[in-house]
Amino acid sequence: MRELAIASSALGADVVVGIWSPDDAVDGEAMPLLVAHDGPELDKRAGLTRFVSAQIEAGRLPRHRVALLAPAERDQWYSASALYARALATRVLPGITDAVAVRRPVGMGASLGGLAMLHAHRRFPDAFAGLFLQSGSFFVPRFDRHESGFVRYRRIVRFVRATLRERPRRTLPVTLTCGAREENVHNNRLMASALAAQGYRARFVEGPGVHDYTAWRDMLDPHLTALLQDVWAR
Repeated sequence: MRELAIASSALGADVVVGIWSPDDAVDGEAMPLLVAHDGPELDKRAGLTRFVSAQIEAGRLPRHRVALLAPAERDQWYSASALYARALATRVLPGITDAVAVRRPVGMGASLGGLAMLHAHRRFPDAFAGLFLQSGSFFVPRFDRHESGFVRYRRIVRFVRATLRERPRRTLPVTLTCGAREENVHNNRLMASALAAQGYRARFVEGPGVHDYTAWRDMLDPHLTALLQDVWAR
């Protein structure tokens, strides 16, 4: 694991990134990249790098790197922020590429982190080769009026409404997961259906868990593995 602090004048802050690589990797070895929002928490509470290490060891996934992105102002950055999407696509991903050799990045995130990954893809369609979105906060008033007190609720609603209606500039493989008992399950079903209708290779999986790291961890196998196999085999 190594840590980078990538400066963004637009955000007025550094984006701190932990880069995990296999033990014997060298910086110049080009590997696929998995980019995780809330990365330090996903690693600590859902065992993300332990999981991918085991998948590599078992031969189920190729050797790859994981970028663990830490949010400084999560409610602002991960709520369909144009400034954050630009920083991610034009500062953070190039900063990672300057540090280590990578290819075919796949973005992942849970809750607001999933929303932010989809938002970054829609604004910068060439940034990612695939998406893994868990319990995405795809707020729509029909299902999510109880979230209206959230500081960026209206901005999220505007983005989701546009995403449901507008044709994308580029489609890619995307897997969405959500607990069947979550409040977010209704907006996730809606988003998955819309993405599929727009030509995405979209797969939606409902699980038994709720909106927490345990549920997100339990959905990594086999669903994250299957997505990464699909994207990185191309």
